[in-house]
Amino acid sequence: MNRTPESANAAGTVRPQKIDWLRSFFKTAWIVPSAGLLVGLLLLVFEHPQLSAMGRRFVIALIYATFIGTPSSFLLNWVGFTYAPRFPRMAILLNICVLTSTATVGTAAGVVLMWFTGILRGDTMSSEFISSYPISLVMTLVIGLSITSYETLRHKLHYATLELRTRQMEHERANKLLVEARLSSLESRIHPHFLFNTLNTIAALIPTDPKRAEDTVSKLASLLRFSLNSNHGSLVPLAQELKIVREYLEIESTRFGARLRYRIDVPDAISNYKVPPLALQTLVENAVKHVVARNPAGAELQIAGALEEGRVCLEVIDDGPGFSLAEVAPEHGLGNLSARLELLFGERGQLDVMRRGALTVARIALPAEL
Repeated sequence: MNRTPESANAAGTVRPQKIDWLRSFFKTAWIVPSAGLLVGLLLLVFEHPQLSAMGRRFVIALIYATFIGTPSSFLLNWVGFTYAPRFPRMAILLNICVLTSTATVGTAAGVVLMWFTGILRGDTMSSEFISSYPISLVMTLVIGLSITSYETLRHKLHYATLELRTRQMEHERANKLLVEARLSSLESRIHPHFLFNTLNTIAALIPTDPKRAEDTVSKLASLLRFSLNSNHGSLVPLAQELKIVREYLEIESTRFGARLRYRIDVPDAISNYKVPPLALQTLVENAVKHVVARNPAGAELQIAGALEEGRVCLEVIDDGPGFSLAEVAPEHGLGNLSARLELLFGERGQLDVMRRGALTVARIALPAEL
């Protein structure tokens, strides 16, 4: 019964606590009205002066159960939803106070009812309360705290299950986005213009520079193999990502020649940190496709990396006109990358595009994980 309310529903609004604890009360207190009904039936069937001692005590016990159990169930749910979330360390103390109060008041009310109905004489009310109160208090505390502990554990298990399912759904979505990124990368690799131009360049190199032609074929095969490889996890070492980036740039260099100028300034000290596969490659590919290919004079790309305040920061810098992430469609490679970073790292993973003087900087920042 000692439960914290749901923080928000699917629409993002807080659920009223009153509805929660009233609903929980009606779920857990159905036995108490049933006991009260049974008491009434017994009083109708038997005339209480003729009851045996055992039957009389049974009726008295049911009266106590009704007067103690009903307010206990109601108040425990109310306190659990209203105050326990604010003072979690005092939850047990609050429950003990509630149960002690209901045991005291319920026993006294039961004695008064039994005097009013004639079950007890007026001169025995005090002795009845004194003899019954310790037993009522102990049973109320044992049963109440046991039920409260059970409900608390059941509640925690419920929300742990929901959280686990949510994480599983997010993980599945991240995997789906990763597959889409691989497919998108593969599409760009085997796009007719890219593939035919690369093959034509290889064919032209064979008579004059067969070694370079062979290297280009090897790099093309490695790039396609990386895109198709289904064994990639959600993260790969930065060194592996840089290898793919270098091979991609060297393949594109066979197409653009001097128009594509690049340098990679990523220190070896951060090469073992994990990054999403094809993340840096997506930024490089975007720069090649929209800056180098569209400028007759070509462009210069710089790939930089650093460790800043516990985060790995990777940048792809070009001298193009720049763009805004707000204009990027979700199905675009950069939109896909942004969604993957959010799923994998939450607010700790960011993709930003900014202007730095005359240069455009596409920047990834993510937690440093080995």
